[in-house]
Amino acid sequence: MLAFVPAALFFVLFCVSVREDRRRFRNAVLLGLTLMFGSIGLLFQIPELPSPLDAIAVLLVLAVPALGTLVLGGYLIRNGLTMLRKEGRSPTNMLSMAAGLGIFALIALVLGVAGRGSRVVDTMVAGLVMLVGYVSFIFLCFLAYAFLYGRITVRGDVDYVVMLGSGLICGERVSPLLASRLEKGRQIHAAQVARGGRTPLLLVSGGQGSDEKLSEARAMADWLIARGVPEEQVRLEDRSATTKENLAFSRTIMAEADPDYRCVVVTNNFHAFRAAMTARTAGVNGQVLGSPTATYFWPSATLREFVAVFWEHRTVNLSICAGIVAVTALAAVASA
Repeated sequence: MLAFVPAALFFVLFCVSVREDRRRFRNAVLLGLTLMFGSIGLLFQIPELPSPLDAIAVLLVLAVPALGTLVLGGYLIRNGLTMLRKEGRSPTNMLSMAAGLGIFALIALVLGVAGRGSRVVDTMVAGLVMLVGYVSFIFLCFLAYAFLYGRITVRGDVDYVVMLGSGLICGERVSPLLASRLEKGRQIHAAQVARGGRTPLLLVSGGQGSDEKLSEARAMADWLIARGVPEEQVRLEDRSATTKENLAFSRTIMAEADPDYRCVVVTNNFHAFRAAMTARTAGVNGQVLGSPTATYFWPSATLREFVAVFWEHRTVNLSICAGIVAVTALAAVASA
């Protein structure tokens, strides 16, 4: 059982960190380390397991991830084609296809180049695999914890339900993506009213872009009022242009009205964890809940969120990547 000690240690650290604040990215990394060392511990136990448990353990730790990688690559390419057809040709819409093609390109490189007798080439390929492996590990950490974070529910009374804005159709109409956030916020508001506690205010947040005829907040407020929400229960934050400003300006409005406020922030599910990290930085007293997103849109949107989170922590991430590149270069020179 000693093989599981590192996994148990990281799990304890994960629980402590989550208890302190659910909105930290380190929670995702600690969860990933727990799962990784748990898998390693299981590998060490395989010789001690009776049949057929030993075969099942091998499948779980080795075969399932290998097969899953191939399935994932194919799915991402197919999703990329769907994105191009439905959303148009933009760099962000091509993220899932690029990721899928990258998976198969790396597999082809390893199978086609490695082991051909050149130690330098083998070393460089190994370094590339390590580099991709690190980025993939961080992505899986992000994905796993974002999934867990998305299971958060509203507990107790809240004073505000904050809904983050997004672009308007033709500069004036609420998009389906934004409507999903507003409907989720309306449902939370109705549930709070039904439970007999205090009635929260709906705070819609979003300024007016250069191509928009009115502020996103105004369009959001009109959408809610048209669906039965009393106008006096809606507040507008109409100056923000980014998620960071959405949360910072909304916090100012809430804190000025009640320094002890408690809120829930609503955005789309693919954006919830990153928005939660931003909310923590902005000092917002509340968790972030996600609303449903079209299935075909989710993979590319999630990859885009991961790229943003990876870059937000670029000091650590780029330092580790640079370290891998430096070690690979030194090893290649030594093997030449």
